[in-house]
Amino acid sequence: MVLRIAGINLNDDKKVKMAITAIYGIGRTNNLEVLEKANIEPTKKVSELTEDEQTRLRMTIEKEMLVEGDLRRDLAMNIKRLRDINSYRGSRHAQKLPARGQRTKNNARTKRGKKVTMGSGKKKAADKT
Repeated sequence: MVLRIAGINLNDDKKVKMAITAIYGIGRTNNLEVLEKANIEPTKKVSELTEDEQTRLRMTIEKEMLVEGDLRRDLAMNIKRLRDINSYRGSRHAQKLPARGQRTKNNARTKRGKKVTMGSGKKKAADKT
């Protein structure tokens, strides 16, 4: 049986501590903390979990953590608030530029897109004739 938590199917072949990182909002830093609260051994595989352990894990994640859609909505609302109050960070988000002081002259390619070289404005010799 496939374990489904917060709308995400967990991989049966992986160990529990790595499988739950597929859920948005649970990363490598807090996965052990979640498993400790649910009282589950991190080295167990997802397929080896009993029904009781599955329900404990599901309840721990859904009750005590902000994950998936709720977390995405919360982040979007925070960015919208920054835009609405016309803060510098909000304007950087609106322009799709780095918001935390990074320089953009040479870097920030993932934000600014593919590099496009600008011409000098002169026409080439082949175009003149």
